[in-house]
Amino acid sequence: MPKKDAPTKDRSTVRVLLRLWPYVRPVRARVGSAAVVAVVASCLGLVIPLVLKWIVDGPVARRDPGGVWLGALVVLALGIAEAVLFGLRRWLVARPLAGVEAAMRADLYRHLQRLPIAFHDRWPSGQLLSRATTDLSLIRMFLAFPMTFLFVNGVTVVVGCGLLLAQDWTLGLVLLVPVVPLIVVCHLFESRYSLVARRAQDQVGDVTTVVEESVLGIRIIKGFGRHRSQMDGFRALAQRLRGTELAKARLLAGIWAVITIVPELAIGAALVLGAVQVADGGLSAGTLVAFLSTALALRWPVESIGFLLAMSQEAATSVERFFEVMDEAEEDAGGSGAASVASGGLRLENVSFRYPDAPEGAPPVLSGVDLFVRPGETMALVGATGSGKTTLTSLVPRLHEVSGGRILLDGVDVTAMSRQRLRELVSVAFEEPTLFSASVAENVLMGAGPGGAGEAELWRALEVAQAGFVRDLPEGAATEVGEQGLSLSGGQRQRLALARAVVGRPRFLVLDDPLSALDVHTEALVEAALRDVLRDTTALVVAHRPSTVMLADRVALLSAGRIAAVGTHQELLRSSREYAWLMSGAETTGSTR
Repeated sequence: MPKKDAPTKDRSTVRVLLRLWPYVRPVRARVGSAAVVAVVASCLGLVIPLVLKWIVDGPVARRDPGGVWLGALVVLALGIAEAVLFGLRRWLVARPLAGVEAAMRADLYRHLQRLPIAFHDRWPSGQLLSRATTDLSLIRMFLAFPMTFLFVNGVTVVVGCGLLLAQDWTLGLVLLVPVVPLIVVCHLFESRYSLVARRAQDQVGDVTTVVEESVLGIRIIKGFGRHRSQMDGFRALAQRLRGTELAKARLLAGIWAVITIVPELAIGAALVLGAVQVADGGLSAGTLVAFLSTALALRWPVESIGFLLAMSQEAATSVERFFEVMDEAEEDAGGSGAASVASGGLRLENVSFRYPDAPEGAPPVLSGVDLFVRPGETMALVGATGSGKTTLTSLVPRLHEVSGGRILLDGVDVTAMSRQRLRELVSVAFEEPTLFSASVAENVLMGAGPGGAGEAELWRALEVAQAGFVRDLPEGAATEVGEQGLSLSGGQRQRLALARAVVGRPRFLVLDDPLSALDVHTEALVEAALRDVLRDTTALVVAHRPSTVMLADRVALLSAGRIAAVGTHQELLRSSREYAWLMSGAETTGSTR
């Protein structure tokens, strides 16, 4: 994960925001039309002071009530036209920009599915959630309002200044004097606000992570009575975020005060100077009214600069955070390598693995692993805790990439296969089962191949996993299991995960101690049913108990990241003291369950 409070001081805000162009390009016509409509509406507001000048110097000076009423109707018509055009602008951008946000969110979600497991190991889920929700909402708000009005207000100010100079160049220069200090202040504000905005959005991700973990782990929190300590941790993060938001508010208040006070002083000076000129006869009253009305009409475009710059900085930070994820390299699709001429089955040749974020100089988790599982054979993988069993099983379906050596399925290097093809060949079940907020059937059928599976295959898989409890659920296989499947017991979740692994009749099966949460009798039933499945597949099964080992044709002992011995259960009991020790401990544990 990138470092918190990543430096943004030297970035180009415009360059960052331009990365949105591929998403905005399809709707550029409507966004451009909305900007043109907004410019016309804003400039209509600048016509009203000219009408006021005509009223004061014309009908009012001639004491003509009819002319005054005519001028009032023109002003009313201009005001209505301005309101209608601004409403039209909103209508033009609402639907396309909602589509832009949806497209970016879909791309982000799609990209997250294709990123390697190593990426997800590094990134807190709350940081990813905040990018998919809060950050994308800020980007849509920027596209809908600040992006347009920075342009619209800029054009309005330029046109308005031209009108002011045309009416009276001396008064116009008085109003233009504050331009230089305002530019300097805005530059200082932009550079400081960008840093605080980044810090705030990173802290939102931290808070989101804590909330998510607390909700998912609520049973642990309640079980150990840790709600107070969790609340203290959350309060500390929330207070830190509050302080950062207050810093943002102080910066925004400061820029708003400067941008408001300086133009007001200039308008006051222009009023005094203009009044003197009117008294001396050098300026008409209508011209002064029009001049001051134009100046007042320019107050919002000028005063909104701070607000628009703040939103632009927050949007730029959101774009940075979005592309921090999107710029991460996806898993390569595979399929570019040449097929090996090695024999079939599952073969690991001199495989080594080190986690990407492991400290430099740390020993690899796996080193020089050589293992061959014959076609149709079931190989049990046994080893002490921390020996690398789960890591090894994750390398077969390429959840992690090997650091050295190669893995072959039926003689083909897994890196030479497309990931889609690899995931069709290899099915997995983990010790910690993961279920989704969907029905039992949807969760199990996720393991089916691209052609899908029918109801017969579904119930066959459930029978293999001894998941008959599904028939007793309120809606059978259509029952929703809830988030993480926590409405089910650990053993029920594990059986559904096993059913998911076998429903597609895979050629290769990788099971990471999939029966650990089952009672002795259910485990025996599942193992009996699994024997029929394992006859038709090549399987690698992580085992901790003799009962699971007995499912296998042969056993591989993994010790300190290497294969220390391979043989049948009885052979290893006789030849390997470590294996005998592991199995004796497992038998003792099993007998006391």
